[in-house]
Amino acid sequence: MRDVIAGALPDIAARFSRLLKDITAHDALVIFTHECTGRPRKVSGSRDVIDRVTIAELEELRQSICPGQHVTDVRRIAGTDRRIWARRDVSDTLLVLVLRQSDVIEPDTAERVAAMFGLVATSIQQQVSQASPDYLAESRAASSERARTTAQLTEMHEATLSSILSTLRSHHLDDRRARLIALESASDALIAARSASAADRDLSEEAVSTAFARLRTELDTLVHPGEFDVEFVEPPVDGRPLPGEIAYGARALVRTIVLAFNARPGLTRLRIAWDCDGENVSIEVRDQSSGNVDHSALRRQLAGRLHTLGGHAEIETIPGWGNRVVATIPLDPPAGNPDERMLSTLNPREYEVLGHLAAGRRNKAIAADLGISESTVKFHVASLLRKLELTNRAEAGAVGIRAGIIPRGSAQR
Repeated sequence: MRDVIAGALPDIAARFSRLLKDITAHDALVIFTHECTGRPRKVSGSRDVIDRVTIAELEELRQSICPGQHVTDVRRIAGTDRRIWARRDVSDTLLVLVLRQSDVIEPDTAERVAAMFGLVATSIQQQVSQASPDYLAESRAASSERARTTAQLTEMHEATLSSILSTLRSHHLDDRRARLIALESASDALIAARSASAADRDLSEEAVSTAFARLRTELDTLVHPGEFDVEFVEPPVDGRPLPGEIAYGARALVRTIVLAFNARPGLTRLRIAWDCDGENVSIEVRDQSSGNVDHSALRRQLAGRLHTLGGHAEIETIPGWGNRVVATIPLDPPAGNPDERMLSTLNPREYEVLGHLAAGRRNKAIAADLGISESTVKFHVASLLRKLELTNRAEAGAVGIRAGIIPRGSAQR
């Protein structure tokens, strides 16, 4: 279980599936979570399942199971009725094991798998709530790609179905009843296409007022009543919805700032404000205190998330009066990075090796720096070349340089 929950979040389903293979047979494993806005589906196993399973199917299945319960049943998954075992964790995360007809999960085994999945679900929840730069980068790349794909599919469906409607409305067709039935079917399909886009958007965005309300709840554990006064300034309720990774990142930034301010003596008042102008979310946190927060330390703590989200921050201190931090995060990712989509497919170790390739290092030096064998380095290089659709390490190094990836601990950082 340590190996399952300690690795990169995008591959957690594959690691969990490998562990469960020794406990219970299954053709495919799917984890569905609202926590991950970039990739709410974590999948492993048969391509017939993992390439076709939809969010709508998983949401319908999740709603049919009470939290803390599991079922064995035949349900529609990946467009076909399949025999499954499904568990809805108390955290609201769903696990689906696609079984063969002969597969049987005994009660003791089911309880064991349910308990193990509880650890996996909790790990996902914690990784997302911490909003690490790696998670934010993966989530931003995935949600951007999904938004593009959804828009293209929606436009294609609308264009095709509108053409059908126009044709069937023609007075040159004689079969009136056939035309009426086709009109109704095409209209329903148009509505379904638009609804699918809206449902996907609901999973990948948070209303700015909802995101701020969640922040207040999260800060309850950091700000204890009576210690000092706290003022929250609400963002406009009609502000543009925040992409999920922006909402998570903004809350994580505020938590970091509040912890830094709270650690200083003499804090008497704290003011937390958000604003959203349609292009950026602006975060302001100020206090009344001795005004001696460590600028360098706080900037280092904020730098990773800000860099990943393309934001920036200003830190001001007035001795004897207080501290003020203003952070600005753009709501849309920067355009013009053709490597972004493929880079998001790399796991953390491959990403790290790519940084060494960008620095022009050979396998022996990479192995020594990472504490792994040269054969393992070769394996990671071959894997990242395949994922990035490149032919040699020089091309990979060029991609790493364009993306600004450098090895950990490099003096250039």
